[in-house]
Amino acid sequence: MNPGEAVDGFRWYAIQTLSNMEQKVKKYLDKFVQIEPGMADYVAEVLMPTETVSEVRGGKRSTRVRKLYPGYIFLRMRLFDEDGKLINQPWFFVRNVQGVIDFIGGERPVALKPSEIELILEQVRAAEGKTVPKVQFNVGEEVKINDGPFMNLTGTIDAIDVERGKMQVSVSIFGRLTPVELEFWQVERVTES
Repeated sequence: MNPGEAVDGFRWYAIQTLSNMEQKVKKYLDKFVQIEPGMADYVAEVLMPTETVSEVRGGKRSTRVRKLYPGYIFLRMRLFDEDGKLINQPWFFVRNVQGVIDFIGGERPVALKPSEIELILEQVRAAEGKTVPKVQFNVGEEVKINDGPFMNLTGTIDAIDVERGKMQVSVSIFGRLTPVELEFWQVERVTES
């Protein structure tokens, strides 16, 4: 069975939230679905897809969590009865959470298609346990090295290994091009001025 298919009437719905309120809405729903009488019968899962992103600022490497769908969270819930009528209790419960704008579809929420939620869940699975660079690079691009023994030199990207978070950069040392393996966070794009 596909994750997007209805099981006992449970389907995935997209909820639009105020900017930067996704985490607060998710925390509230996770907590109060269990506390509010009967709500656990309607709301099965709250999802806010994220990925871990690394970047270098001021020579220091940092990681942070980035939302894959800013302004949205996803709920697996039962929102309609067997006759296709909207069940008011869970609908009002979710809509009245501070930071929630509305369900996608408004007065008549539209469930995500199985292919849509499968794509989202696949992105979540792919991001688990991985750190991706904030900036994506391309082969042939010129970069400046901002960390390590080759700091302040510029070079051209020859190869990129996204899985390992590393790249091969050709740097001119003593008039000869030398390949150097660097991590994504050790370089920055050369901006043309």
